[in-house]
Amino acid sequence: MSAVLLPFATGGEIDWAAYRSLLKGTLQAGLTPAVNMDTGYVQLLDQATRLRVLDTTRAVCGEDFAAGAHVSDEAGDRFAPDAYRAAMEAIETRGGTPVVFPSNGLTSLDGADWAGAHAELARTSDHFIGFELGPMFVPYGRIYDLDAYAALMDVPQCIGAKHSSLSRQLEWVRLALRDERRSDFLVLTGNDLAIDMIMYGSDYLLGLSAFAPEHFALRDRMWLEGDSRFYELNDLLQYLGCFAFRDPVPAYKHDAAIFLHLRGRIRSPRTHAASPERPASDRSVLEDIARRLEAFS
Repeated sequence: MSAVLLPFATGGEIDWAAYRSLLKGTLQAGLTPAVNMDTGYVQLLDQATRLRVLDTTRAVCGEDFAAGAHVSDEAGDRFAPDAYRAAMEAIETRGGTPVVFPSNGLTSLDGADWAGAHAELARTSDHFIGFELGPMFVPYGRIYDLDAYAALMDVPQCIGAKHSSLSRQLEWVRLALRDERRSDFLVLTGNDLAIDMIMYGSDYLLGLSAFAPEHFALRDRMWLEGDSRFYELNDLLQYLGCFAFRDPVPAYKHDAAIFLHLRGRIRSPRTHAASPERPASDRSVLEDIARRLEAFS
């Protein structure tokens, strides 16, 4: 699965035509688009815009997509199951798979209660994806202990979980638990600093793949077919990830917009007005990486 950037036009408005093009490109690469995620600025969008994202995605992708079920709240708020159910229903009625996006209320829960909250949501949803998101991405992010993760795996309607701690070790122990406890559970790496986690058994739902979904798909085919060029391409994509996902991590979305603009995939490198930006010097590094990627086309 690949997150999809929500692109903005030079005037600051969402570029819906470019967004549809990015969705089509992700599908054509053979990846499942994931929308209304952090890469799509979901926590910065109003409800009407989130719904328009879903409607646009359904029109382009049919039922082949995942989407963040986001609940807007404030620090100190309690877990809001009804609001989550409504967000999940909006995705499910359009044919998508909900990803339970963290919120202040949800991540305020201790491990057993956090897993229990997902079990509660499972009463009205037959399949969804969990999400551990580290605080380097959002201030209310939280990574849980292995007991909580095991309890989440015991919720049959939860088909997998995106893990975005940026830690190999934490992901490796989740893979071992998956192999021991529930082999069909998807450990969806969100580690943009270690995209070779597919070599250890992770699947992925990455923000980095939004930069070049066709090259991620090519890398995956190389791995599947035992093509040794996998390592060179993976190294180049990892260089892009280590550069783009440096501190402050949320500014990776600006690098994504610059990179996609350089490659002619979107018409402007603008980002959401409330999202942090990178210095102008990033452009020359991204130009070099884009040029080197073309050798694999």
